[in-house]
Amino acid sequence: MRKKNVFSTLLVFMVIAILGAGGYTFFKDMDGPTVDITPNTGRVSPASILAIRMQDPSGIRSVVAGVRKNNVFTPLASKHFDTYLPENNFAVPLKDANLREGAFELEIRATDASLAGFGQGNTRTVRLPMRLDAQPPRISVKTLPPNVRRGGAAVIRYTIDEEVTDSGVLVAGEFMPGYLQKDGSYICFFPFPYNMTARDYKNSVEITATDLAGNTTKNRLTVMAFERTFKTDSIELSDSFLTSAEGKLRHLVPSTITTPLEAYLYINDQLRTANVKILRDIGRNTAAAMLWSQVFVRLPRSAPRAGFGDHRLFHYQGKLVGESFHLGFDLASVRNAEVPSGNSGRVVYSGDLGIYGNLVIIDHGLGLMSLYSHLNDALVKSGDVVQKGQIIGHTGSTGLAFGDHLHFGILVGGIEVTPLEWLDPKWIRDNITSRLEASMPQ
Repeated sequence: MRKKNVFSTLLVFMVIAILGAGGYTFFKDMDGPTVDITPNTGRVSPASILAIRMQDPSGIRSVVAGVRKNNVFTPLASKHFDTYLPENNFAVPLKDANLREGAFELEIRATDASLAGFGQGNTRTVRLPMRLDAQPPRISVKTLPPNVRRGGAAVIRYTIDEEVTDSGVLVAGEFMPGYLQKDGSYICFFPFPYNMTARDYKNSVEITATDLAGNTTKNRLTVMAFERTFKTDSIELSDSFLTSAEGKLRHLVPSTITTPLEAYLYINDQLRTANVKILRDIGRNTAAAMLWSQVFVRLPRSAPRAGFGDHRLFHYQGKLVGESFHLGFDLASVRNAEVPSGNSGRVVYSGDLGIYGNLVIIDHGLGLMSLYSHLNDALVKSGDVVQKGQIIGHTGSTGLAFGDHLHFGILVGGIEVTPLEWLDPKWIRDNITSRLEASMPQ
């Protein structure tokens, strides 16, 4: 009798354990997948593609996307996944959805792969109010630059009839963003790259804007573009010069490069290209307001040593081996001279950068920046706010420099343009401040 009772007790425990395990299996996951939808601006266009991202520890079993209007659900697309991954994505193009302009409700039903609901899984339903907008934004140009010269810069002011995700000027496909101002207009600085002809430049400048629905406007921007002549120099590379250059920047040259000539050509070409790309990236870290005013100041009591756009042809033992363009304004004064900030702004870079050596870059807002390279030292760090004329470092010969001097540069959208324009009060008045009018700070 006692054995029978023990057996009965064990049987009860086993049944409870099985039921508990089964209940845990069925009910451990009672929540449906998390669902994120991009774009989530509340507006879409017929060209929009909705990106649905789903996550659930039990895996994603299926998804259905559709439109709910007047309490009627119309499916647009669905998918049952062969493999139940904890994260999955689903794209829903609206091109063939036959939606009419106006408001509708987007409905997403995502189901996980849990055993909840007796193997049916949990379903999460997400509904988002949407509006189909098929009309692109309208751009009204308020001021155009009077003219722009090769290697120089220009500014445009414009308005847009609706809220946008981005707008600006395209120069040969390179996007220069415009920045919304307090008066409701946008300001955009853009360059005339030194390596483009005036003819090519005129045909490559466009103004563009994209609204919240993804509709894009792109129109040709008429600019008066003129050529500028740059100086050309032929330079014979001596063995002593090559050895000196390699010694300064050897740590940035691959170990597979063994000769001083190969090292110099790598520095002058590939390292220079990599550094220019970094400048382009730095150029995006800018304030949406103008931080500067009036003419920029130059290194005091200095003499020019090299100009912007100087084309240098390098020869070795009588043979052409390379070339470069000097994209700044070299100024020499006394050794270790104090370097003033060209204008007010915020330091966005302070440190070593390849051929530039010790480098400071100051943001003046709206994509306009000034550059100070080959410094012996820097007295400011990233994030510092500086005033026009404030001493930010001392001249030196760091990087690919031979002889104490300052390489002073101006960046527009991360692209170097001639600094001489920004040192000329008449050019600034005629080409910048008179163009911006009410948007300029008082």
